[in-house]
Amino acid sequence: MRIDKFLKVSRILKRRTLAQEACDKSKVCVNGKAVKPAYQIKIGDEVEINYTNGSLKFRIKEIKETVKKDEAQNLYEIITEN
Repeated sequence: MRIDKFLKVSRILKRRTLAQEACDKSKVCVNGKAVKPAYQIKIGDEVEINYTNGSLKFRIKEIKETVKKDEAQNLYEIITEN
C-alpha cells in the first residue's frame, strides 16, 4: 500500500491530499528516509511525521485497504509522540 493511502486509512492524517503534501515537503520519513507519496510500505516499517509543532513516530502493525474508525488505531503502534 502507498504511504499516502495508509496515512489516510489509519486516520493519522485526515485526507489523502494532506498526506501527499506532507510527503512532497519531506515531512514523512520511513525507516529514516524521506519518502514520496507512492512509497510502498510494509509491516514493520517505522514512519515518522514531522508537524510544525512536533512529531509522531510509529511502527506499522497491519495493512488493510479499509477499516472502521474504531479499528484504525490497530494498524499502527506509537513509538514516540512530541
